[in-house]
Amino acid sequence: MPATPTGRTTDDARAATATGLVPCRIVVCRDCCCGSPKVTGVDHTAQTERLRAAAPVRVSDCLDVCDQANVIVVQPSTEGRAAGARPVWLGLVNDPDATEDIAAWVRAGGPGVAPRPDILDLYTFTPPGRRATR
Repeated sequence: MPATPTGRTTDDARAATATGLVPCRIVVCRDCCCGSPKVTGVDHTAQTERLRAAAPVRVSDCLDVCDQANVIVVQPSTEGRAAGARPVWLGLVNDPDATEDIAAWVRAGGPGVAPRPDILDLYTFTPPGRRATR
């Protein structure tokens, strides 16, 4: 069986979806500022692919927090949501080490399942209109 980015086999992933279980997911902003030449020195394609190796990734249009480019949102799995986790917004993710830290956290289970590495606190922000959570 081929393995999914989360390490599950394709059949395991289908079974999880059929039972309503959703894995940790990642949203990357790739519009006007994020993912563009405005943010220099970042291989945006490589960043997206590194994250895709850890979990399903959705590429989004502008998330309206351009001052935080590059923005990545880590969405909790079904298990994480059951534990009370909410999506974690990360901004200024402009170096490969930060991308690797995010990927490792997601592979470990992400919000509500695995503790967020302290280093990611440097990137965490609360987008306008939302309440801060830890």
